[in-house]
Amino acid sequence: MNTKAIIKQDLPYKEKEIELLNCITGDTNHLLPQLKASIKKAKSIDIIVAFLMESGVKLLVEDLKEALENGVPVRILTGNYLNITQPHALYRLKDELSDKVDLRFYNIRNKSFHPKAYIFEYEKDGDIFIGSSNISKSALTSGIEWNYRIKKSEHENDFKEYKQTFEDLFLNHSIIVDDNELKRYSKAWRKPKLFYHMDKSEDLQDEKVVELYSPKPAQVEALYALKKSREEGFDRGIVIAATGIGKTFLAAFDSKKFKKILFVAHRQEIIEQAQSAFKCVRSEDKVGFFTGKSKDEKCDILFATVQTLGRLEYCNEEYFKKDYFDYIVIDEFHHAVTKYYQNIINYFTPEFLLGITATPERMDNKDVFDICKHNVVYEVRLKEAINKGWLVPFRYYGIFDETDYGKIAVQKGKYIEKDLEEALMVEKRADLILKHYEKYTSKRALGFCSSKKHANYMAGYFSKRGVEAYAVLSGEKMQYSMNRVEALEKFKQGKIKVIFSVDMFNEGLDVPEIDMVMFLRPTESETVFLQQLGRGLRGHGGKKYLNVLDFIGNYKKANLVPYVLSGEDIRNYDKAKKSRLLDEEEYPDGCTVDFDFRIVDIFKKIEEKQKKLLDLVRDEFYRVKEELERVPTRYEMYKYIDNYVYNIIRNNSKVNIFNDYLSFLNNINELSDKEKELVGTDAHDFIKKIENTSMSKTYKMPLLLSFYNRGSLKLSVSEEDIYISFKEFYSKAYNAVDLIRDKSTKGYLNWEKKEYLRIAKNPRKAFINTASEFFEERGENYNIKDNLKEFQQNKEFIKHFKDVIDYKTIKFYKERLEKKQKEIYGDEKA
Repeated sequence: MNTKAIIKQDLPYKEKEIELLNCITGDTNHLLPQLKASIKKAKSIDIIVAFLMESGVKLLVEDLKEALENGVPVRILTGNYLNITQPHALYRLKDELSDKVDLRFYNIRNKSFHPKAYIFEYEKDGDIFIGSSNISKSALTSGIEWNYRIKKSEHENDFKEYKQTFEDLFLNHSIIVDDNELKRYSKAWRKPKLFYHMDKSEDLQDEKVVELYSPKPAQVEALYALKKSREEGFDRGIVIAATGIGKTFLAAFDSKKFKKILFVAHRQEIIEQAQSAFKCVRSEDKVGFFTGKSKDEKCDILFATVQTLGRLEYCNEEYFKKDYFDYIVIDEFHHAVTKYYQNIINYFTPEFLLGITATPERMDNKDVFDICKHNVVYEVRLKEAINKGWLVPFRYYGIFDETDYGKIAVQKGKYIEKDLEEALMVEKRADLILKHYEKYTSKRALGFCSSKKHANYMAGYFSKRGVEAYAVLSGEKMQYSMNRVEALEKFKQGKIKVIFSVDMFNEGLDVPEIDMVMFLRPTESETVFLQQLGRGLRGHGGKKYLNVLDFIGNYKKANLVPYVLSGEDIRNYDKAKKSRLLDEEEYPDGCTVDFDFRIVDIFKKIEEKQKKLLDLVRDEFYRVKEELERVPTRYEMYKYIDNYVYNIIRNNSKVNIFNDYLSFLNNINELSDKEKELVGTDAHDFIKKIENTSMSKTYKMPLLLSFYNRGSLKLSVSEEDIYISFKEFYSKAYNAVDLIRDKSTKGYLNWEKKEYLRIAKNPRKAFINTASEFFEERGENYNIKDNLKEFQQNKEFIKHFKDVIDYKTIKFYKERLEKKQKEIYGDEKA
C-alpha cells in the first residue's frame, strides 16, 4: 500500500478570518493559521528556517502558490546541515511553485544555522513571526512551539534589523537550489537517525482524519524529474528505482494528466496488482484488461500482457491506431529488448513512454537504455534507498558451501542445469541450509533454487523435518509444490514458513512481511541477485532488517557478491575491482556483511585467474557473437558488451576495439573476403577517423548522414542536402536534447533553413581541421575527397560507414548521461 496523506477535516481557521496574535505557544494555539492569514494579505514573503519537512510544506504550499500567482515574491532560506531538511520537501516546493519561488540553502559549512522566522510585508505594515517553529507539521500545528509576532509599525527598528539581516544572509551567504543542486543534495541525503520516526509520528497526530493516496518521498522526486524531462522535449524515459520504492504508484501519479493509458507487463499477476494501484490514484477512470482471455477496449486505462498485445495482429492500424494511447508504461523495463515488447514500443506513438525497473542491467547485456536514448529520468539504487530509510537494511551471511563447481559442465557461459541439480541436491548441503535457517528467527522466508527439481527437493527436505515449506513453480506440479495463488495466501497468513522457487518471485511479488531470503544456487547474474534480495527489503510494522543467507562455493562470478551488496550501480564495477572485500562504510547504512573466511580464499583464487585483457575482450566478442548468431556490428558490440569489460578497455587505446573495429575483426579472422579488401585502404582510414572523432554535441552525425543518403552514398552534398538531414535528425526529441538545453538553440522547432546551416558550419570546419585528407569545401558544396571515389559503390564500405555513425550516436547518448551525472554528483557518484 502506498503512503497516505492524513488531513484534518475540520481545521477551525479554514473558513473564517483569523485574528493575528502576538504570542503563539503551540499545542492548541497553532502558528499555521497565523501564517496562512499573513500570506493572504502579504506583498512580499521571506522565510528563514533551519529545516523543511514535507509534512509542513504540504500545509503551506497552496497558499504560497496563490501568493506567487498574484505576483507576490516568495523567498525561502533553509539549512542543509545534518541532512534534516528533506529533499522530497524541496522537490514538492519546486514542483508546486516552479522557478517562481527563490529557494536557497545557507552555505557556510560547519556553522550552526537555527533561525526560524516568517517575514511579511503588507501594503501599509508588516509582521515577523519569530520563535521555534521550522516548517514541519508538528511545528506549525500541535507541537509545543513558542513564537512571537513583531509588528513593523510598533517595532520599526527591530523589524528593520531582522529584515536587513535576512537580506544579507539570503544574498551573500546562500546557494540557489536549482535542479542540479537539488539532485546533488538528494543523492547525498541520508535519513538522520535522530529524526528516524519523525515522519510517522507527525502523520498520526490528528484525531479526525481522512486517508488519501499521496506520493511517497521517492515518488515526489521522480515526478518532478519526469515533469522536467517532458519540458525538455523527451517523449520517453526510464525510471530506475530499487524494489519496494513503489514504481507502479509512481506511474499512476505521473499519468494523471494524460487521458488514454496503457500499462504493459509480462505476467497476469503484475497487471492485476497494477490495476489496483491505478484505481487508488485514478478512481474515476474506467479500467480494462487485454490478455488471452479479455480484450477490453472501451476504457481509460488498459492493462495488457505483452504476450498478447505484442502480437503483430494487435499492433496495427486495424486494431489500434498508432497514437491511440497518450501515455504508455512498460513495467520491468529490462525485458523491453525482447520481441513482443519491441513490437509495442516500435508501433505505438504515445505522448510519453515510461519504462520502470529496479534492475536495468541484463544478464545478456542487451542495452535497455538505448530504447529510451539513455534518458534516465530518475534513479535511486539499493544503497541510496536504504540510506534514506525507504527500505530496511539487511544482515548478510556468506556461508561456505563445499560444492565443487569446478566439476560442473558449462555451456554458453552457464552451468548445465542437470549437472548443477545433481551437485546441489545432496543431503549434506540441504542439512547445512536447514541448520542455518533454524539459527535465525524467521516467520516468512524465500529460498531461490537452481531448478524446479531443486526447489521441490528443498521443500521436501524442510517439510520432512517439521518446517512448513512448499515449492512454487511454473508448469508441472511436483510432490511438494503448490500453486502460486494458494501458496502466497497461506504464506501471508503465516501458515507456510518457507517458499522455494526458481525465478518466479524475482518480480511482481509484494509480501513486505518477508524477513529472510536464501540464495541456494550460484550467483550468475548480479541483476537477478538484486531482484531476489529486494523481495525482502520492504518495510513492514516493526520489521527492522532482512536476514540474507547466501551459500557460496567456488563458482564463477562469486567475487561479484561484495560489490553487488554495496548497492552501487554494477556498471561501475571496475572502479571497485581492486577491493573485492569492501570496507564496512561502503555498504548501506545499518547493513552488516559477514563472509566465512574460506569464502575470502575463494575470492582471492578467482582474482588470480583473471585473464589477460586481450583474451578477455576476445572472449566477450565471441559471447556476443554466439548470442546474435553472427558477427556483431560496432553498434551491436557496444550495446551488448559486458560493462565490466568495457570499463576496462575504454581508456586503454591498445585494447579498445572500438578505436579500430575493422582491424580487430581482421586480427581474429572474423572479416568476410569482401571486408578484408578494405583493410589498409583509404576507406579503412576514413572509418577509423570517424570512430575516433571527438564529439561535444551530435552535429557531426547529421552531416555524415547527409553523405550516407539512406544507403545511396554521395561524395558531394549541397546545402539543401545538409539542411534536410539536420532537420530530419533533430525532429526526433532524443536527438535534440543539446539544442533544447542551450538558450541559443532551444527554439529549433521554429527554425528555417539558414538556422540549420548555421549549426552545420561547426562540424564542417571540424572535419576539415582534423580530417583534411578526406573532407573539403567546394563553393556551397561539402565534399568527401576523390580518394574515396573507388569505394562509393562498395557495399561493405557503405555498411561500415553507417555502422560507425550508429555506434558514435549511441556512444554519445551514453556518455552524455555519464557527463551529466558527473556535473551533478562529481566523479565518485557518476
